[in-house]
Amino acid sequence: MSSGKIVTGFIAGAAVGAILGVLFAPDKGSETRKSIMSKTDEYASDMKEKFNIMLEKVAQKVGMTKEEATEFVEKGKELFDAEKTSAEDIKEHVKSFAYQKYSPHTT
Repeated sequence: MSSGKIVTGFIAGAAVGAILGVLFAPDKGSETRKSIMSKTDEYASDMKEKFNIMLEKVAQKVGMTKEEATEFVEKGKELFDAEKTSAEDIKEHVKSFAYQKYSPHTT
C-alpha cells in the first residue's frame, strides 16, 4: 500500500471520527455545525499540506524540484495535444483522400 493512500485513509478516518464525536456531543445544533465546519476546514487544509509534501517527495525521488515536475507535466500535455492534433489532421486527410478516390463521382 502506498504512503499516499495510508495518509489519505488516516486523515479521512480522523475526519469521520471527529465529525461523529461532534455530532454525539451534548452541544446546541448551531455550536455543533460551527464545530463541524471548523474541523472540515482544518482537515481540508491538512490534506492540501500533506498532498504538497507528498508531491515534493515524489519530485525528490525522481530528482526534480516541484517547479521542474510541474514543467515536465505541462510539456507532456503540450506534446500530447500536438500529437493528438497531428493525428486528427492525418485522419481527416486520409478520409478526404479515400472519399475522393473511392466515392462514385457523378460527371
